[in-house]
Amino acid sequence: MTLASGPAVLDLIGHTPLVRVTRFDTGPCTLMLKLESQNPGGSIKDRIGVAMIEAAERDGRLKPGGTVVEATAGNTGLGLALVARAKGYRIVLVVPDKMSTEKVLHLKAIGAEVHMTRSDVGKGHPEYYQDYAARIAAGIDGAFFADQFNNADNPRAHEEGTAPEIWEQTGHDVDAIVVGVGSSGTLTGLTRYFRKVQPQLEFVLADPAGSVLAEYIRSGKVGQAGSWAVEGIGEDFIPGIADLSGVRSAYSISDEESFGTARELLRREGILGGSSTGTLFAAALRYCREQTEPKRVVTFVCDTGTRYLSKVYNDNWMIDHGLLERHHYGDLRDLISRRFEEGSVLSVGEADTLLTVFQRMRQLDVSQLPVLDSQHRVIGVIDESDLLLYVQAHRDRFQAPVSAAMTRAPQTLPPAASLAELSALLNTGLVAIISDDSGFHGLITRIDLLNHLRRTLA
Repeated sequence: MTLASGPAVLDLIGHTPLVRVTRFDTGPCTLMLKLESQNPGGSIKDRIGVAMIEAAERDGRLKPGGTVVEATAGNTGLGLALVARAKGYRIVLVVPDKMSTEKVLHLKAIGAEVHMTRSDVGKGHPEYYQDYAARIAAGIDGAFFADQFNNADNPRAHEEGTAPEIWEQTGHDVDAIVVGVGSSGTLTGLTRYFRKVQPQLEFVLADPAGSVLAEYIRSGKVGQAGSWAVEGIGEDFIPGIADLSGVRSAYSISDEESFGTARELLRREGILGGSSTGTLFAAALRYCREQTEPKRVVTFVCDTGTRYLSKVYNDNWMIDHGLLERHHYGDLRDLISRRFEEGSVLSVGEADTLLTVFQRMRQLDVSQLPVLDSQHRVIGVIDESDLLLYVQAHRDRFQAPVSAAMTRAPQTLPPAASLAELSALLNTGLVAIISDDSGFHGLITRIDLLNHLRRTLA
């Protein structure tokens, strides 16, 4: 069968650069990063997108005008979408609801049909993303279900592409490769290649804490899966195509360490990677520092960090999820997600216009703003209902000052107030304004209280 042609951008997939880490302590080892973020679709999964679609074209599973269906945590979907849309196919993807906003927007922008499902259920549940995708594929005539977890063309892409590139770029001198496992295509493909050219090479598994894979490597048993925020790697089962025979050590990396390490990689080396990159790099640093002899070690920047600006690189998101250290007060200030003293509170003055209020609410996706005077004291609050009531009948009122619509002398709570007092105020429908003689500290909303309760129970 003749393969559908695509734009030249598909020719840019693969042959990604390998760079040395120079500004971290890597013990006696030389640590190198393969920048899969430089693929045109932004991740290592571009490689399997091409491999799986073109193999399906060759053997007739995917015909002109056909539909590609897949379950994905993001990057496989983006790789498949890039190739499928370039070749003129419909693409339908099922994604878990923990996927970053940037990934979802990218998928939709490229023309993918996105179905979102739950990330808190396991294999066998009707809402589990792989089972959900399989049902969709079964209901579309002539659909090609890419099924990365069981598709032999997934590891083949790495056996024939990624692995030989590493071997060549390292001058046939590499001792260990640190990998993560999602579908396990990367690990399995690399294992097959290096078994032939460098049988002594050691594979090191970087696994999110909560995944069953690291414990399986250590004990041979599949335990109970937990939950994790890192996207793209970690599993609650052993993938069907997984070849774990070359793995000699495994590290469980917490979300906090993964996200923090990704942020530090950007600060020190100028390399913007995603959450799974943080997991791999954290495990690679641990491995390198534990060695007593020099080794040449490779790991991956799996995808670009531009897909995680709203998460990994967003201080407020990190704080909301308990992933960023901040000063602990032991009072209600610990519940404030955006503290005034940290410079993260967006406020208005009473002389600002209502148009400014609207624009700032839209910018931060909030429904209320504090009104502060020149001494940073709270003199009022304005919420979306105040704004709507004032401008609904007279649109020119957007130019009116905040003082015309704000609620004056709002009720406040001191930081030392109890959770019961906070709950009582929130139950009246108001936002809690935390303020005392030292000044304004921030707002607490219902979602802030829920975040606090979730962290307390975790």
